[in-house]
Amino acid sequence: MSSAAPSPIHDSPTPFVREHIERYVATNGEDGHLWRGLPCLLVTVKGKSSGKWTRSALIYGRDGDDLVLIASKGGAPDNPVWLDNMLANPDVWLQVVADQFWATAHVVDEPAERARLWSIMKTIFPQYDEYEAKAAPRVIPVVRLVRRA
Repeated sequence: MSSAAPSPIHDSPTPFVREHIERYVATNGEDGHLWRGLPCLLVTVKGKSSGKWTRSALIYGRDGDDLVLIASKGGAPDNPVWLDNMLANPDVWLQVVADQFWATAHVVDEPAERARLWSIMKTIFPQYDEYEAKAAPRVIPVVRLVRRA
């Protein structure tokens, strides 16, 4: 896989997300990295059926050199589309402020590690606990993003 960004990239069809992405990209994250006080990155995933690269803005946290995402979908009973695509194609393109790079996504299944990362993320966005209760019996996936060399 090349070190260049995938092309073409299609932004989220959700208007407020698309607007957020456009501001983020235009300013190298100066406008958009913090959204309502929450740190956000841009993740571009390859569609499992379409093969199209689609970009979303998501709240993230850090665990050492790795980045962490919560696939909450606001507590919906099903996973977000970006996660389903990521599970099929774990190589993802990220933008964190102006830094752009490839990473590999892994769902964290080990209970103690998932709980530790969940705790980090709920410190950033406490509503994740509400989303978890709302999503039950679905267990909301925790995703680790590991930067590729």
